[in-house]
Amino acid sequence: MATTLDIIRRPIEEDIERFNEFVRENFREEQGTLLGDMLDYVLGSRGKGLRPIVVMLAAGANSSVGTFGKRTMLAAMLVEMIHVASLIHDDVIDESNLRRGQASVNARWQSRNAVIVGDYILARNMSIGLQSGQYDMLSHIIGTMSSLCEGELVQSDHAGKLDTTRNDYLDIIYKKTASLFAVSASVGAMSVGAPREQVENMHRFGAALGMAFQIVDDILDYEPTGNTGKPAANDLRERKITLPLIEAMELASAEEREKVLRHIEQCAESAESIEAVHRFVEKYDGVARARNCVQAYLQRAMSYVAKCSETPYRESLLALCSFVAERDK
Repeated sequence: MATTLDIIRRPIEEDIERFNEFVRENFREEQGTLLGDMLDYVLGSRGKGLRPIVVMLAAGANSSVGTFGKRTMLAAMLVEMIHVASLIHDDVIDESNLRRGQASVNARWQSRNAVIVGDYILARNMSIGLQSGQYDMLSHIIGTMSSLCEGELVQSDHAGKLDTTRNDYLDIIYKKTASLFAVSASVGAMSVGAPREQVENMHRFGAALGMAFQIVDDILDYEPTGNTGKPAANDLRERKITLPLIEAMELASAEEREKVLRHIEQCAESAESIEAVHRFVEKYDGVARARNCVQAYLQRAMSYVAKCSETPYRESLLALCSFVAERDK
């Protein structure tokens, strides 16, 4: 049976409802104003909410009393709203008109306003954190913002040069994705006063989970979509070299690598070049090899969760690893 988010959420179902209301209370503006309308739209399309789920499950799994309170809710909000703002900015950078099947903020309100509302969310988020007086958690989280920015710049630089190596790729996805998962898990433990070794253990868990999550995301770009039966190929159109392609290139001859790089240069305009790159990746089992890497990261993640006491929270963290392995969108 497939692992679903409903299964993962079971220990925190009521907490998620409280969390969503907590976010709405802190980011509510007058309806009918531009800011109010934009915030309503953003908060109404936040997606799965995996990062706050990780915060709450990590809190529960590391709590000495088996519960958590408002401090954990604050930690979850700080992490989630950094993520929300980063997605708004990503859509502006990528000139994307869709986010989760809906019009992106920049498509609805123009890029200028999207950048401003993303900045507003970050500023308000930090202001709430400072006003709460939870300086330890805020200090722990805030460094991730610079990692996200650095990861985006490093990725852009390599996309321009088409020179992304395995080490480059792993560094990029850690900064852009895994760092926020790592902080989500560790700040969850921190929010319930867990000892340093437990906080560090959760940080390692979140990092491994986040690495696996992003690699699966990159694999899905090479696999058929439900609607068309064709790969999405968005990464190739943006000249992003991700793990399935890296796995194939490491096995290919120098001549083949040069040929496929020439195709990547044309992917934005040429469906034939996209097809050629996909055939190359298939020839060398790039997707299967990337999935082996995912499994290695998830095994590592589960080994860290195994150090937690047996609780429903721990079981949900393990289930989250299965969910990442099985996800198809």
